[in-house]
Amino acid sequence: TERFGTVRTVARGARRPKSAFAGMLDLFYTADIAFSFSRKGDLHTLREVSVRCVFNVSDAGNAGFYLASYFGELAAMAAPSMQPAPEIFDLLRRGLNFVQQSPASLRALNHFETELCRILGVHDPRGNVAAIDALASLCGVIPGSRGAAVRFLGHAENRTAQRVPVPEA
Repeated sequence: TERFGTVRTVARGARRPKSAFAGMLDLFYTADIAFSFSRKGDLHTLREVSVRCVFNVSDAGNAGFYLASYFGELAAMAAPSMQPAPEIFDLLRRGLNFVQQSPASLRALNHFETELCRILGVHDPRGNVAAIDALASLCGVIPGSRGAAVRFLGHAENRTAQRVPVPEA
């Protein structure tokens, strides 16, 4: 979240047929939420959800979905728990919008990683340390979804390159 960084919530009764959360909770949706703070732990109770922006998988395609998954996991790892993270929230929002409006690419993945490094203060402007290496050093691990995204994006870019029409002689 913009205001609270990473927040863990439970949506009690969300699977009931007439739940107030029906159709409101899905991957990559942008929503305003209200939750009650837990007194005993870090799992808070979700009270209200108002969807602002729906993530359309058909607009993103398979490659965009892989990239969005990686963006989400990486942002969740980087954002502090229950502390403001407006820059990380904005980067994730822009990344999700991008994959719905433009073809997913390795360039977009690298840009996201570089911007996240800049936000976290571990960016090397000289380029001696790759963004992914700086993130791995900071977070300890990199989400497993990165490997799948890189493989899928590599295949998608190869297929696109093969479809380029060849001018006739």
